[in-house]
Amino acid sequence: MSLSFFHPAVTAWFSTTLGTPTPAQEQGWAAIRRGRHTLIAAPTGSGKTLAAFLSALDDLFREGLDAPLRDEVRVVYVSPLKALSADIHKNLAELRRGLREAAGALGIDAPHISVAVRTGDTPRTERAAMLRKPPHILVTTPESLYLLLTGSRSRDMLRTVRTVIVDEIHAVIGSRRGAHLSLTLERLQKVARAPLLRIGLSATQRPIEDVARYLVGAVLPVATALPPTSSLPSIDAEVVDEGHRRTMDLGLEVPRSALDAVMTHEVWSEYYDRLTELIRGHKTTLIFVNTRRMAERIARQLSERLGQEAVTAHHGSLSKEKRLDAETRLKNGALQALVATASWSWASTLGMSIWSVRSARRSASRRSCSASAARATRSPGRRRAGCSRCRATTWSNVQPCCARCGAATTWWCRTTPRSMCSHSRS
Repeated sequence: MSLSFFHPAVTAWFSTTLGTPTPAQEQGWAAIRRGRHTLIAAPTGSGKTLAAFLSALDDLFREGLDAPLRDEVRVVYVSPLKALSADIHKNLAELRRGLREAAGALGIDAPHISVAVRTGDTPRTERAAMLRKPPHILVTTPESLYLLLTGSRSRDMLRTVRTVIVDEIHAVIGSRRGAHLSLTLERLQKVARAPLLRIGLSATQRPIEDVARYLVGAVLPVATALPPTSSLPSIDAEVVDEGHRRTMDLGLEVPRSALDAVMTHEVWSEYYDRLTELIRGHKTTLIFVNTRRMAERIARQLSERLGQEAVTAHHGSLSKEKRLDAETRLKNGALQALVATASWSWASTLGMSIWSVRSARRSASRRSCSASAARATRSPGRRRAGCSRCRATTWSNVQPCCARCGAATTWWCRTTPRSMCSHSRS
């Protein structure tokens, strides 16, 4: 679908700011405009989020030109990460500012489209104000959406919702949190006056049909005398699958000393020294770890080697102020390295080198394939061509992930005490 379908002001903003649409955006807009539940599965940086939002924004823009928009929630955006919700809110503010400028250049008075965030970090005063004057677009998390559906006043606020966008589906599907979100989406549909249009965004999940079933729920086939053609229920959704393969530079880094069940102080020192060397070789480095305790420990050790202001940690137990400070400093280039848990999975917009760090001898978990591929493809940033770089500390985490996800075009294996050889994959 071409940009000509959108309002001229929306088209002008997109063409001036971003240029031409990506294939994921074109196919996603076409499916959404047909009123179909849509799952957009595409690599990081392909514009999935904008593909989900732009049609809804265009509808609100056109409606606001005819008459003032009512203070009611029309779009709900659900993200499993609070950090991603805050970033989406900032991006939407820039988008709305750009739309106003584009409309002004055409002599059009752009309507006001309000956006609000409702997460565990939202102050009580803002929550109360949201109930008095609902936003047109609500950005929230699965848990906060559940709480909104629990209260009578907040539940009434959601009766006008027409579109629900679920981002980072691969982060919750197959877990208890994902099952809870699925139930919450059904409750939201029960509350809404009109059928909801569901839009899902995923980057690294297979099989994609299972993700689509999770997004829209199972549509059972009509009972007939004929035997069923499949044991699985049909899917009432369109899937935009742009694939997940991209060039990656994957490498394994292990200490020269023998790895025992418990790492000695000598091995840890060698470990930190090597990390410091890798960090100094790049402008900005993101280090993923599995636990909050490990994030704090590595950040402290690296700070002693690189300076207190050069490294910090980012995880869910930090206060809102400390998390925002870390995010701002990293975006501004004030940090050499950030040691993060899954709370920083939205780092795709930053275009940085990423090093995947795990505890020694930790075997790959059931979710590690999709999670590792998602983390590794966080660089370069949006719409940039290049090669993502990732280093892991255990071979058991790298080889199965590459083999099962098909995420890497080339595997780069560093020389270590263990017997390893180079592999290539097209």
